[in-house]
Amino acid sequence: MKKELKLIQMSQVEVEDIKWVWYPYIPYGKITVVQGDPGEGKTTFVLALIALLTQGKPLPEEENGTEPINVIYQTAEDGLADTIKPRLLSVGADCERVLVIDENEVELTLSDERLEQAIKKTDAKVIVLDPIQAYLGGDVDMHRANEIRPIMKRLALLAERTGCAVVLIGHMNKMGGAKSAYRGLGSIDIRAAVRSVLVVGRVKDEPTLRIVAHDKSNLAPEGKSIAFELDPDTGFAWKGYCETTVDELLCGNGSLLSKTAQAEKLLKDLLSEGEMLSEEITNQAKELDISNRTLKIAKQNIGVKSFRKGDKWYSSLPRG
Repeated sequence: MKKELKLIQMSQVEVEDIKWVWYPYIPYGKITVVQGDPGEGKTTFVLALIALLTQGKPLPEEENGTEPINVIYQTAEDGLADTIKPRLLSVGADCERVLVIDENEVELTLSDERLEQAIKKTDAKVIVLDPIQAYLGGDVDMHRANEIRPIMKRLALLAERTGCAVVLIGHMNKMGGAKSAYRGLGSIDIRAAVRSVLVVGRVKDEPTLRIVAHDKSNLAPEGKSIAFELDPDTGFAWKGYCETTVDELLCGNGSLLSKTAQAEKLLKDLLSEGEMLSEEITNQAKELDISNRTLKIAKQNIGVKSFRKGDKWYSSLPRG
């Protein structure tokens, strides 16, 4: 069949603004990859984001929430009943808004038409596939560029058509010391096809702490790294911005220098001798460039109590 030449005149193309799930980390209508070594907290991080999105709550370091959205979450590694739902409940997700495509009879792939059908039927704004390699298809070699390119192109077009944010969770290879661009498992063409890459890793000498570093951003300046905690006793907690770079994280030199950690330390120092006027705490926090939202999170994290005396508010640490 003879191919007809068709040309697009750029003067006729309408400029469109990028819309964001979470600026500048996850854009709508594009593909984002979240990657890290096994056990580093990639899935927990994504589930915590899903919890905020399905409730319409502010995302990390944002002031305002949005309307709650539906999210499709596919996993090939964890059980829905014994692992995923308990995790969703633990981070407060609205499970009515979390949908799963049934794969019991036919396994899903990145080229499956059911992806678009499900997005349209549920009006899902985000779809997560965890991990990438499980959804490529049994006859696809993820290390071969000629096999990966058409799959990623189709997926990118799907995201663009539907306006849905596609989030792929992936493991990293064992090339210690290599540049982050070459640590993703599979062909470099996976990275080339996506618009944003987030890397999740552990904080050195802090077994409960993790950092999310922005490793690639085609649509906006790279965002600051963000820390979170996975404590077996207290559970999941966002810890705010930090200064660790991707390279530091992958070399095991991550350090937690977040505003939330600074705020927690400030509160403990100021309240160690007893109660204090809340206004004075807020003023000292401002001098350290700590926002009211970050201060509020820090108070919740360490259990600071607020109470009124006369016409003034005071704060104190919990007893015991």
